[in-house]
Amino acid sequence: MSVSEAQRPPCPEGNFYTIRSGDTLFSIAGRFGISVDDLIEANPGVDPENLQVGRIICIPLAVPPPACPPGSIIYVIRAGDTFFSLARRFGVTVGALIRANPGVNPDALLIGQQICIPPARRLCPAGSFPHRIEPGDTLFLLAIRYNTTVQAILALNPGIDPLNLIVGTLLCIPRARLNCPPGSIFYIIAPGDTFFSLARRFGVSVADLVTANPGVDPLRLVVGQRICIPRAQRLCPLGTFAYTIQPGDTFFALAQRFGTTVRRLQALNPGVDPNNLRVGQVICVPGI
Repeated sequence: MSVSEAQRPPCPEGNFYTIRSGDTLFSIAGRFGISVDDLIEANPGVDPENLQVGRIICIPLAVPPPACPPGSIIYVIRAGDTFFSLARRFGVTVGALIRANPGVNPDALLIGQQICIPPARRLCPAGSFPHRIEPGDTLFLLAIRYNTTVQAILALNPGIDPLNLIVGTLLCIPRARLNCPPGSIFYIIAPGDTFFSLARRFGVSVADLVTANPGVDPLRLVVGQRICIPRAQRLCPLGTFAYTIQPGDTFFALAQRFGTTVRRLQALNPGVDPNNLRVGQVICVPGI
């Protein structure tokens, strides 16, 4: 049923919207990409604290996203934001923010307003590197991924709220000082890895992995975490020798190189997936 003109508020160049259960001016503003202030201004007489289901309001035309300099990102102003706090959060200067947003009054930022965040030029101290926060990041997960501690990250980033990391923010991360035993190799944890599966893959024992990685919890491995894989101690049958998989190796190529067959390699290496050989993995190869 069409709504009579008497029920429609003035809305030049805008669109009408009917209030639904659960709506707030903040949620409506976010849905249509406008600010709460613009919504209130377009609907004089509407009580923001008492929206009535079924009432028709005016949705002013959304302000188009700003044309940001190359490398910049668009950011929507939140409660409490200032150019100073944004500059610290994103690793830029207040001057750079002002230059990237001509016409924006830094002293009158509006919730829901869109601004440009220029590329970060933050210089992290020696011995650290920058990391831009991604969805799902926490200081705990970052500390595990980069083999550091939450305390060390906080020390390099004073003023950040560890419980409210904002996507796009730059953090300085201490460089890992992972010292592996001689003959060991670095390995980055992949999805599905466990110490048991890694021990089988690289021909070592779980105990050797634990010894080579003090402080690493085998039950809480995180994708991206770096660990040490100790030298393989695998004993191959008489007449064979241990071979460490190199980039590009396949069972077919190894069979040709060592004058044997793929079937023989498979028989000597039960449990090894020939379609998923890993660099550093140790297998047994028939002697020439």
